[in-house]
Amino acid sequence: MRAFFAVLILCAASFLSPVTARAEDPIDTTRTMIEDQIKAFLKDDAETAYSFAAPGIRALYPDKNLFFAMVKKSYEPVYHPGNYAFGRSRSIDNGALIYHEVLISGRDGKDWTAIYQITRQPDGSYRINGVQIMPDADSKGI
Repeated sequence: MRAFFAVLILCAASFLSPVTARAEDPIDTTRTMIEDQIKAFLKDDAETAYSFAAPGIRALYPDKNLFFAMVKKSYEPVYHPGNYAFGRSRSIDNGALIYHEVLISGRDGKDWTAIYQITRQPDGSYRINGVQIMPDADSKGI
């Protein structure tokens, strides 16, 4: 009888518990990562912005200052967007590869679409593997 009550109490406690064990959604996780990198760019925080770069990007730009200079020169809409919003997202191979469409209004008034490619690393973390920017923010899908 004691065993029955112990099982009953454990079941009730797990049912009433507000904490649920659920893996984070890779789309949400990577969207937050992009937002954090954009915030770092806006603060001119090269170290934090660089921390989101995948190993392949780090191999091309082995120093945070080189990476930051490249972003400033070639990715101005991403570096200092006026406004931005997320468009479509796509997960491939159960989250091994994630694409995010980010619609950006540049400070110069021009509209851009940035497609972020994010890869899951061997340790399970995600890193930004590349960004392609194109003029015009009409969502055409990924």
